[in-house]
Amino acid sequence: MRRTGWLALILGLAVGSAAAQETAARPVLWLRVEGALTPVVADYLRRGIQTAQEQGAEALVLQLNTPGGEVHLTLRLVSLLRESPVPVVVYVAPRGAIAGSAGTLVTLAGHLAIMAPETAIGAASPVGGQGEELPQTLSQKVKEILKAQVRSLAERRGPEAVRLAEAAVESAKAVSAREALAAGLIDGIAGSPEELLRLLDGRPVVVRSQARTLRTQGAPIVPLPMNIVEEILHRLVNPNIALILLAIGIQAILIELSNPGGWVAGFIGAVCLLLAAYGIGVLPVNWLGLLLIALAIVLFILDVKAPTHGALTAAGTATFIAGALVLFAPVTRSPFPPLSPWVAGGTGLAMAGFFGFIVAKALQAQRRPSLMGAAVLIGRVGEARTDLQPVGMVHVAGELWTAQSEEGMIPAGTPIQVVGIEGLRLRVRRWTPAAGQEAERR
Repeated sequence: MRRTGWLALILGLAVGSAAAQETAARPVLWLRVEGALTPVVADYLRRGIQTAQEQGAEALVLQLNTPGGEVHLTLRLVSLLRESPVPVVVYVAPRGAIAGSAGTLVTLAGHLAIMAPETAIGAASPVGGQGEELPQTLSQKVKEILKAQVRSLAERRGPEAVRLAEAAVESAKAVSAREALAAGLIDGIAGSPEELLRLLDGRPVVVRSQARTLRTQGAPIVPLPMNIVEEILHRLVNPNIALILLAIGIQAILIELSNPGGWVAGFIGAVCLLLAAYGIGVLPVNWLGLLLIALAIVLFILDVKAPTHGALTAAGTATFIAGALVLFAPVTRSPFPPLSPWVAGGTGLAMAGFFGFIVAKALQAQRRPSLMGAAVLIGRVGEARTDLQPVGMVHVAGELWTAQSEEGMIPAGTPIQVVGIEGLRLRVRRWTPAAGQEAERR
């Protein structure tokens, strides 16, 4: 009996130890979002949740540093987080990061919310698509919707957390990480990934109405960065990049139109314009700026065909720069970076230089002496198409000419060389390699 008891105890300890090691070995998937919340972030988060589920991850950490984003997109992100079958920890980091505006709702939507020291959260009052203040009635409606949303997300954290979350929406209140922790708005403060895993270990969470306890002590961290397509699209919501792509696309398309038959310039132009269109579609823009840019392109093209050059190019440059500044005019409380005046000016000057180069080439072509006319036929080699007795037909420079032989009859098919012109009649003689070399020496 004693031996059986000891054996059962050893087996129980072994099984328990193996189970504990298996639980601790489950990875923690780590996602990172920097900058404004865009549609790409929703796709990235959906992919991360699916990957975490497939890999059997213990938890998914969404490291967040954002000034916010559009309301409807934010509600999509909240829905993704709350419906996740894997526990999601929203981690506002690194030091100095913010979970501003829509980032507040995303942070509260996580199953756990952790912030790094020296970070901030709040200022979630809604604004319009261009960053402007909403009309009073509409603003009140949107605020009530968002307040109801944050109440539902913060009610499990206590009444003080609910009051603070509502104040973030109603009066754009923002607080530090320590203030948020004191109010119960977040679940803890961690200064590093390792400290975060220690803090999460043993924490209870409710995932799809199912209670469970996190086991993250010593768990391996598996980064899941954005793929190349997501990274490119996420970076495109920058007015400086969008403007440069727009200018490159326009120039490449004009090059393709001026030299049809190729495909490289046209392909590059189409890709750049499509990428620029994506960025412009996400960014808050003033469409008057796009009309001004179109007017600038028209002025550049007209300058190429004008009898005098320079004035229209200068006007087009000024119009292009003004259009760029109007298109991406700075808006209040926008989560997106502003357009740099240096980028706008440099892009406008580059466009002017491009069209100036075209004008210079056009003028050079106009000054070039004409290569048309009968005089350029002297010395050209052709072929007799009929017998020259001594007059007949010859083929020279792609055309049929009447010609007279200077050395008797020349049979059809004989190579000939033009030695003179009388009116519309060519004077020719037989052509041989030796005669051609002699003519070149002369």
